Parts: sequence; structure tokens; C-alpha cells
Amino acid sequence: MTMTNPDWGIKTARRVFTIAGIYGIFALVPQYFMEKKMGLDFPPPITHPELYYGFIGVALAWQVLFLIVASDPVRYRPAMVPAILEKLTFGIACIVLYLQGRLSSIILGAGIVDLILAVLFIVSFRATPKQA
Repeated sequence: MTMTNPDWGIKTARRVFTIAGIYGIFALVPQYFMEKKMGLDFPPPITHPELYYGFIGVALAWQVLFLIVASDPVRYRPAMVPAILEKLTFGIACIVLYLQGRLSSIILGAGIVDLILAVLFIVSFRATPKQA
């Protein structure tokens, strides 16, 4: 199979977006119960819980979108573009903050995962045929 085969592209996009959505849900949901631990592990303590919980909520909404894209990659192909941007913005921000000494290597790892997913999203976008 080659990237020019539409079936390969659709199957690839389904797998990539399903894995991304499931991974994201498993990574994010526990954070709802870890506010105090995050403040201890990554000082200072969280002073704006609305930003903390807002971030988790928005990120979870994206995971749902990834699962929707996985359900019909051809139909939802346009949604892959903001999905790519979502992954790039977090990943690039993590690298910049780490290089400035403002981010732990653990969070940098999460940013790198997002950059890998961004590349896979780009491959999926390019491999998925446009709607007829």
C-alpha cells in the first residue's frame, strides 16, 4: 500500500486519530483529581484553578474531536487542520519554555508527544482523500 491509495489514507487517519483521542483522554482525565499534587510536584501551587481546569476541559474537548475525525476521516478532513495546530502550539510552546528553563522535562515529554502526533496528523491529512 502507498500513500496514494485512498484506503490506506483513510485507515491511517482512523488509527492515528483514534489513538490520539484515547491517549489524550487517559492522560487528561486523571488531572481533574490532581490539582494539589501538581502544585506540589511542579511549584508553585496552582493559584488560578479556573485556568487549570479550563485547560483540561478544552483539551478533553479536542480528544472528542479526534475521535469524531476518526469515525469518518474523509468527511471530517477539514477538522484535521485545527487539530494539527492544536498539537503544534502546545509542542512548540513546551520546547521554547524548556529552553528558557521554565518547564520541567516531564512536561517537555508531553510536548514532544504532541509534536509527534502533529506529524502523524499531517501525514493523515495528506493521505486522506478530499470529499468527492
